Amino acid sequence: MNKARHHLFRAREAHDHSPVTYIELFFDLVFVFAITQLSHRLLDNLSVIGALETLVLFLAVWWVWIFTSWVTNWLDPDRAHVRLMLLAMMIGGLLLSAAIPKAFESNGLLFALAYVTMQLLRTAYMVWATAGVNEGRRRNFIRIGFWFALALPFWIAGALAQSDWRLALWAMAVAIEYIGPYALFRTPGLGVSTVTDWDISGAHMAERCALFIIIALGEAVLVTGATFAKLEHDAPTWAAFITSFIGSATMWWIYFDIGATRGSRMISEAENVGLVARTAYTYLHLPIVGGIIVTAVGDEMMLAHPIGHSELSTVLAIIGGPWLFLFGNQAFKWITSGAKYPPLSHNLGILILIGIGLGGWFGDWQPLTLGVASTAVLIATAIWEWLSLHGGWQRWAPWLGGIFRTKADTN
Repeated sequence: MNKARHHLFRAREAHDHSPVTYIELFFDLVFVFAITQLSHRLLDNLSVIGALETLVLFLAVWWVWIFTSWVTNWLDPDRAHVRLMLLAMMIGGLLLSAAIPKAFESNGLLFALAYVTMQLLRTAYMVWATAGVNEGRRRNFIRIGFWFALALPFWIAGALAQSDWRLALWAMAVAIEYIGPYALFRTPGLGVSTVTDWDISGAHMAERCALFIIIALGEAVLVTGATFAKLEHDAPTWAAFITSFIGSATMWWIYFDIGATRGSRMISEAENVGLVARTAYTYLHLPIVGGIIVTAVGDEMMLAHPIGHSELSTVLAIIGGPWLFLFGNQAFKWITSGAKYPPLSHNLGILILIGIGLGGWFGDWQPLTLGVASTAVLIATAIWEWLSLHGGWQRWAPWLGGIFRTKADTN
């Protein structure tokens, strides 16, 4: 039996790149639906409470996906046994996603049950699969199960409570689960996890998270296309459409031109690969993905009403999405570059976006103006980083090289 379980895991040497398999990509398709549901829910609930509710749901969706990505880093998805587990997770993911629009109304129990079932059953599967194969890993998943069990009463109690209490109880559940990795999953009788418990393929984790970024960007492009198709194609709508697509393309450029490749190389060579994966991918990709989702909402608002008065929610969506995206990329690139300071290009972009947001609100800028300005900031950031990485400042403006280049921009 132990020999049979041993074959459930990938065979690899240290620093090997375990390839992403087709079943993992198939599993990710569920989260195209989830991200679409999240962006539509935020668009339909443009208030402080609505934003907080959507944030809690987003954190839960990400936590299911990232923990499954950790698991498939070890498991061999080409094994029928593992494939069946992932297909079962997909059913849960579809139910979870379907419950998102009314998760704080009539579908609270469906969302909570789908979520906790996915987390606990996948963890139980790993405890079973690692028994007699890797005792350190088995103990670690018992610890993880303990932390999920701590959050379980809050998920169920929240699902059975009114919406106001539901938000507070589910926020507590999310907080418990997100503290777990930083507490090294400290568990009575089992202690804490160690670095050796997280012997993953760093390149595989980097590729999985990069694919999730593609999913989020793809959802943003789909929103742009679907919204544009329903509208009258006048000049302001065309301008908003082009602005929206250029913004999504620039986000792709900012993340994939250097960040994704450098992160993959850095984590592949790291000795403490598990700690790097926890910080750079498990946590720091949250604002990157969240920024793309909020940007998709802002783009849809800009397309629907490109001219006219901008409500505060419009300003926050159109500016807040790129701001979150740059903030997450700044932190991710800083961690994976080994630089003393975060990239200056991203720092300045973040500050300018704040200024645009303030100017847009107090100056009553039109949504299209806000969209063009925020997209211009993304383009400027991408160009700055490109010139820094490829020596452009020295070739075209040598006197600017020492001012506009930082180690984080050049590694």
